[in-house]
Amino acid sequence: MDFSRATLVEQAAALATGRITSVQAVTESLDRIEKSQPSLNAFRIVRGDAALREASEADRLRATGHTAPLLGVPIAVKDDVDVTGEPTAFGCAGEFPRATVDSEVVRRLRDAGAVIVGKTNSPELGQWPLTGGSAFGHTRNPWSRTHTPGGSSGGSSAAVAAELVSAALGSDGAGSVRIPASWTNLVGIKPQRGRISTWPQPEAFNGITVIGPLARTVADAALLLDIVSGSHDGDVHKPAPLQVSDAVGRNPGPLRIALSLRKPFIPTPSKLDPEISAAAYEMAAVLRSLGHHVVVDDPKYGITLGLNFLPRSLAGVAAWLDQLPDASLADPRTRANAKHGRALSGAPLRAARAAEPRIRRRIGRIFDEYDIVLAPTTATPPPLIEAIDDKTNSETDRIITEHCPYTWPWNVLGWPSVNIPAGFTTNGLPIGLQLMGHESSEPLLVSVAAQLENVLQWHLERPEQWW
Repeated sequence: MDFSRATLVEQAAALATGRITSVQAVTESLDRIEKSQPSLNAFRIVRGDAALREASEADRLRATGHTAPLLGVPIAVKDDVDVTGEPTAFGCAGEFPRATVDSEVVRRLRDAGAVIVGKTNSPELGQWPLTGGSAFGHTRNPWSRTHTPGGSSGGSSAAVAAELVSAALGSDGAGSVRIPASWTNLVGIKPQRGRISTWPQPEAFNGITVIGPLARTVADAALLLDIVSGSHDGDVHKPAPLQVSDAVGRNPGPLRIALSLRKPFIPTPSKLDPEISAAAYEMAAVLRSLGHHVVVDDPKYGITLGLNFLPRSLAGVAAWLDQLPDASLADPRTRANAKHGRALSGAPLRAARAAEPRIRRRIGRIFDEYDIVLAPTTATPPPLIEAIDDKTNSETDRIITEHCPYTWPWNVLGWPSVNIPAGFTTNGLPIGLQLMGHESSEPLLVSVAAQLENVLQWHLERPEQWW
């Protein structure tokens, strides 16, 4: 068995049956990270010695008869969650204190027996769909060294696509799990708001940001989602618990699916790449072959939706910036966004939060007629790694909305969405589409994603190793 190429489910089974020890598995993961880091640059922090100590403890526990779903499995997390003994820089420059308590999601990973091998790179405060910054350089796409893996969870997606780990956690505030998943041929789940606790933050970025898994297969992403799901007493959002892994392999029956290519309103022009449009129609054909009814239709986004998103996002940037050890080291665009966020953090933010139920009702009417919405995850394939380097705020906003106009509405709504791989461009760059559902629809989305994976077998496609 080639452990590094195995799925998360297969790795957990191999450790449970003694085919490999955790020390061996973690050593292999760390070796691959070390070899890839100078060129791929997926990790901000590598927990070499600490991870090996934890792997040794996992082997000791197994020898005494202890069991846990991920006992001894190497996993990566994004550098926006706290891991005891490690700093949380969230893409920023400066000297950060070491965390003294695990985030709730990390605590749940540890309870499941996972060994956290490192913390992955993110752009500064997760603001952009490309992963790079003055603090760590560029993270590159395993499918093309000159292209970004996406962002803001680009380090996690690069680590999984390069098979440094079988699965990782990211966070999604405007598509930051789904976008990098689409650009690296992965499954990425943005769950229902509150499905995974963001504690010690009662909510993240005023409710638009959630934590979600990235993996090569639907079963792996669903398993990781189930393991880390659950609320902390201090959480603002506490949806009723549900199981997602059980939906893998479950026939959802014939569904009504809307194919939506219309972009939500954005202030800059954005064209859908013809190859992504073609991939969407091809996916619709596969869904019809599975017995689903697919027609072209669009949610009623409305032109004011962005006015709900911006106060919540920018006020979140301001709150994070105020916590940095040295805010003067932040990118000028970050400082400008934080300035706008402070201006919007009073009445505009309160108005945005108050308007969310009305927006949900308006957009949610599409689910009176359909069970799922199928849409592009991005408007283009991944851009070059330096696409937003040394740009002004307005130039940066134009570039990122040109590439990524589709994902952010579901962050305002708080509803689930799953990126599924949808093939490759003629240049060999990955394409993704998203399955979008109503409140707490993760099991339905996962069941359909698993149906598609069974036909398309996207997890068998692997990048050629260049790193």
